[in-house]
Amino acid sequence: MEFFVSKTILIIGATGFLGKVLIEKILRTQPDIKKLFLVVRAKNSEDAQERFNNEVLESELLGVLRDKYGGNLSTLVEEKVFPVAGDICSEDLGIQNPDLKEQILGEVDIIINTAATITFDERYDVAMRINALGAMNLLNFAKKCLKVKMFVHVSTAYVCGEGTGIVPERAYHLGETLNGNSYLDIDEEKKVIEEKLMELEAQNASEKEVKLAMKDLGIQRASMHGWPNTYSFTKAMGEMLLLAFKEDLHLIILRPTIITSTYKEPFPGWIEGAKTIDIFVLMYGKGKSNFMLGDPNSILDVIPVDMVVNAMVAAVLHHANQESCHQEFIYHVGSSSTNPLKLVDIQNLLFRYFTDNPWTTNTGNLVKVHKYLLLTSMASLRRYIAIYHLPLLQVLKLMNVVLFHYLDEKCMTAEKNINFVMRIAELYKPYLFFYGIFDDTNTKRLRMATEQINMMETLNFDPNCIKWEDYFMNTHFPGVVKYTF
Repeated sequence: MEFFVSKTILIIGATGFLGKVLIEKILRTQPDIKKLFLVVRAKNSEDAQERFNNEVLESELLGVLRDKYGGNLSTLVEEKVFPVAGDICSEDLGIQNPDLKEQILGEVDIIINTAATITFDERYDVAMRINALGAMNLLNFAKKCLKVKMFVHVSTAYVCGEGTGIVPERAYHLGETLNGNSYLDIDEEKKVIEEKLMELEAQNASEKEVKLAMKDLGIQRASMHGWPNTYSFTKAMGEMLLLAFKEDLHLIILRPTIITSTYKEPFPGWIEGAKTIDIFVLMYGKGKSNFMLGDPNSILDVIPVDMVVNAMVAAVLHHANQESCHQEFIYHVGSSSTNPLKLVDIQNLLFRYFTDNPWTTNTGNLVKVHKYLLLTSMASLRRYIAIYHLPLLQVLKLMNVVLFHYLDEKCMTAEKNINFVMRIAELYKPYLFFYGIFDDTNTKRLRMATEQINMMETLNFDPNCIKWEDYFMNTHFPGVVKYTF
């Protein structure tokens, strides 16, 4: 990967799941880079360094690097890696040190944005600041960089909403909506947010009330324009802003699908936290739930995180010497087009894995799992939770997703419990009843280009090589158990 020799890279979202795997890949395969500037949310440079040390450098993910370099890893990191206190939500990324800011503006060759809030029903103001306006802040910063050759933005394939059939690798342009019933004015959306916050302040709303109101607002505005949740809606707006205002900047947009644990690099099965489908793995394996909502034939498009990183690096290499900056380069990185997986496949594999490898509780008891009850409609789910709402509340606490941090279980009636669970089901429904197949024509061309320069072994992102049964049974499920249980 000669292109990266003596190059300076700016990475946003460095302490996130995807960002960490990217940093490890670069340091392991291309230590001859000049510098890695990592924007980290922190009060000052000391806090940024401490956060990088604790969350990245000491991570088990870097074990292969530690074995490779031994005591020299510290020297490599000190010479090449520079955590920067900043915030994508602020102008000039919130970098306070003027000398450091000028250094970055003068040296950076490549900018990679992996920052995002991925909570489906995030507060609308928070999601807008990070996923949409944050992308625009980074774009404005990139335009000031004297040497920047490329801007890589990681979005999500699910900016398509609840797509069916073939979902193309096409751009979404400013003002476009998914339902065609409205015009998406991002300035108007900002105004709606400001007015709602002012209204809540005038009402002396508590922090919990503000949080709930802003979450509801995000879902309402997303639905109005055709998106199923605040996450996919604000990520789509981020793409729109970048494409509308990139000017002569060389922009690449990667849209991964559901990202799972590492396939091979730096070692199989590493994951951080319970991601989308892993919430169900966690609940099922611990014996907290034996049901799943969804269509058994629904397509579950998953892709290992190291393949996403390899696609990012391959895109940079492929476009390094291309002069055209006016063409839109959009890549779906997923598996549904060439190696599709269905929800029923995961259901069957889960039963087999935890039957053969039961979870042991803190008291030494083995958890016996039962075959999944697949609820294939919202009506069947409502009937189920009407009977079993108390166990489900315990399940939702375990999930630690959406809403529980501001609800008081003691004050909830059975009907409120049911409505609460139904709201969570509505958030996940678009992905459990998903019938789209993500076209990856551009990504296939990228794979061919990578093969032509003999880099496919180093930068493998071909989902065809994945045997799903082997991956889930011997890599992903054991990884989830090890790192999240």
